[in-house]
Amino acid sequence: MIIAMKHGVAREEALHFAESLEKQGVKVNFSEGATRTVLGLVGDTTAIDQEALQASRLVEKVIRVQEPYKRANRMFHPDGTKIVLLPANGKKAKIGGGTFAVIAGPCSVESREQIISIAEEVKKAGGAFLRGGAFKPRTSPYSFQGLGCEGLDLILEAKKETGLPIVTELMEISQLELFEEVDVIQVGARNMQNFNLLKELGRCRKPILLKRGMASTMTELLMAAEYIMSGGNERVILCERGIRAFDSFTRNVLDLALIPALKKKTHLPVIVDPSHATGIAWMVPAMSKAAIAAGADGIIVEVHNDPEHALCDGEQSITPDSFAELMSVLRKYAELEGKTI
Repeated sequence: MIIAMKHGVAREEALHFAESLEKQGVKVNFSEGATRTVLGLVGDTTAIDQEALQASRLVEKVIRVQEPYKRANRMFHPDGTKIVLLPANGKKAKIGGGTFAVIAGPCSVESREQIISIAEEVKKAGGAFLRGGAFKPRTSPYSFQGLGCEGLDLILEAKKETGLPIVTELMEISQLELFEEVDVIQVGARNMQNFNLLKELGRCRKPILLKRGMASTMTELLMAAEYIMSGGNERVILCERGIRAFDSFTRNVLDLALIPALKKKTHLPVIVDPSHATGIAWMVPAMSKAAIAAGADGIIVEVHNDPEHALCDGEQSITPDSFAELMSVLRKYAELEGKTI
């Protein structure tokens, strides 16, 4: 249930009103927008008298939410959520709120020299976040699985060298204690419905980059986000990374139509992964530009200094020079859409 308070209602009055509702056995999500306050009621609202609420002098409108996702619903939070990090270099890194965030780096951390050099190139070109996998879920047990703890140490070293906040994937709950210095925790497509993991991430306060499952619907993605948010962590970033289809030309099929649909349904920031979606390096620039046009809040792209010899996903990785060219183009596209990089 959503309760929109009348314009001009004092914050103290709204808080007191929310407290009276919580005494009726529901949890109230308090959201202050630019023009009004919205209360989102979560729990069993069947006993709540909607007509009595509507009659209150403080209430503008009462709406029962039909969708199963509550906290992720834009009706609960009319203004878009903005994720802000303040890394060691003192420069704010943002996702959402008019900022088009670019997350870039190799699929896998392979060596100190590799990750440091790519991190420096990403920073030089204007990337806001550094990505890099330490723990890699792979379809084949014989494929490179990442350097594990060593890889995590190396990407943290790259963070110290460049000041860039880092994004890296968590595969299981037991690894969480190793991610204390990680800025954004990525949940991969294969783990999107690992509900025990999502519940645990709901108890932490780090931003979570949640990738769409390879055969998941929009509602399933939002319900996965709801698992995290119901635990108290509302810093969730949704990522469209392509879904399975019958055509095998591209690695996956990038569902760009999902972006405006998500922006209408949820307040959470939405980014696109053109690298995993296409699996082809030369297609990444076009899909990155398309992501801006579709209304995305950012992209996460794979950049490698030697794609031909990459231990993981070299065919979809662009070079640092190509990344710098892409950033130059994206700034112009972002400006046309009223966003900044």
